[in-house]
Amino acid sequence: MARTGSPMDSNGLADDEPCYVISIAARLVGVHQQTLRYYEKAGLLEPKRTVGNIRMYSNSDIQRIRQIQRWMDEFGVNLAGAEIMFRMTKQITALQQQMVFLQSEVDRLRSTRLPAPYRGTRASD
Repeated sequence: MARTGSPMDSNGLADDEPCYVISIAARLVGVHQQTLRYYEKAGLLEPKRTVGNIRMYSNSDIQRIRQIQRWMDEFGVNLAGAEIMFRMTKQITALQQQMVFLQSEVDRLRSTRLPAPYRGTRASD
């Protein structure tokens, strides 16, 4: 069942719902199964595992693999470079979310400011 708040694909599955075995995932992205194992060993992927220890890939895993391929093709980065780019992307996203939160806090505080005659006065004055 899909988790609440997770983006859904066109089939109604959450993007992080494991649904592809390694052979299907490899076929979807056009790489050999061993390439996916190598990406996992390098720390770029972390597919879920079944009770029988079978790798299961989600749609977000597939998107991540495609992103790795784009970076390697377009920018000529190696796997270490892709890992750094993923970390930087994650940090940028977190900072953007923090900026949105802080801006909403500033807006909220501005809307609750005292009228002009009361600003700048202290109770001790």
